[in-house]
Amino acid sequence: MADYQLYCFAQSGNAYKVALLLQLAGADWTPRFVDFFNGETRTPAYRAINVMGEVPVLEHAGLRLSQSGVILDYLTGQFAQFKPRSEDERREVLRWTLFDNHKLTNNIATLRFQLQFAKTGETPVTAFLRGRMLSALKVLNQHLDGKPYVVGERLTTADMSLCGYLFWPAEFGVDWADYPAIAAWLQRIQSQPGWVAPYDLMPGHPRPQDVA
Repeated sequence: MADYQLYCFAQSGNAYKVALLLQLAGADWTPRFVDFFNGETRTPAYRAINVMGEVPVLEHAGLRLSQSGVILDYLTGQFAQFKPRSEDERREVLRWTLFDNHKLTNNIATLRFQLQFAKTGETPVTAFLRGRMLSALKVLNQHLDGKPYVVGERLTTADMSLCGYLFWPAEFGVDWADYPAIAAWLQRIQSQPGWVAPYDLMPGHPRPQDVA
């Protein structure tokens, strides 16, 4: 049995944040497919695993952890290359992780779901979400201008958190040519040994209805 088991599905950017870290760290891990689109996360059995009804969930060494930010923080203690080198760095990683959760992932994930999976088309809700998303992307692009990574000169869990949904630009309607610093940063992440795209790293893609 693998050291780490990750409850995930291919379309989840939050799960991808954790899967990518495990992959880049060379961890002994295995995905456990969660059938989100057919309602598994709403079942009593799954709520017994995670009362919040979400992915990712990570199981390791008798622990069961949920929320991507918490899991990423836990994994910094398991893999030396991602361990903060100072208290200042730890706080800066946390700052950008919280910014991602509240300002970037929150809006991109919801907008993408509306457009790509709920097929709502453009609505006042998607217009609002897009405005919030673009504001967050502007902040990130400005921050990355002249910087190789989000915090310091190396990859940290802040990068993992912020990039989680950004490898699907066509699914939420962004051209990275408009955000050159983000584009260059994503390319640096993709150049990491072991990098795998989300749809290839986790199970559940394509969905049956997408190939019918």
